[in-house]
Amino acid sequence: MKILVIHGPNLNLLGTREPGIYGNTTLTNINAALQALAGELGIEVAFVQSNHEGGIVDAIQAAKTDCDGILINPAAYTHTSVAIRDAVSAVAIPVVEVHLSNVHAREEFRSKSYIAPVAVGQISGFGVDSYLLGLRAIFSHIKLRL
Repeated sequence: MKILVIHGPNLNLLGTREPGIYGNTTLTNINAALQALAGELGIEVAFVQSNHEGGIVDAIQAAKTDCDGILINPAAYTHTSVAIRDAVSAVAIPVVEVHLSNVHAREEFRSKSYIAPVAVGQISGFGVDSYLLGLRAIFSHIKLRL
């Protein structure tokens, strides 16, 4: 089983970007934690980070040919991108949306996700654990379908 992990805009700044909201963990640390969990689960993970909407759309479309699922933190594009939503819908492979912060406890505009309605589920508010819970969730979802 192979899962593509997509990190959206500004997540490359984790560790220094608004640590009161996002914590001090870097993207490299998150990827390492996901890689370790993937090893425990006996699956493969691949990572993409893009600050560009089109780059994320391209990664989602490419995943259709060699991935069993996608774990995505679309970051700010969660609330704005119909293009990413349509790409998720078009590839028809399971997707779990994750967020470090609880988007529903922040500014009102962050409560609306264009991705959640076409995803298997959404996990938010648990910091790095949101990613780890998300990987476990997509793994379990795919295993149940096999």
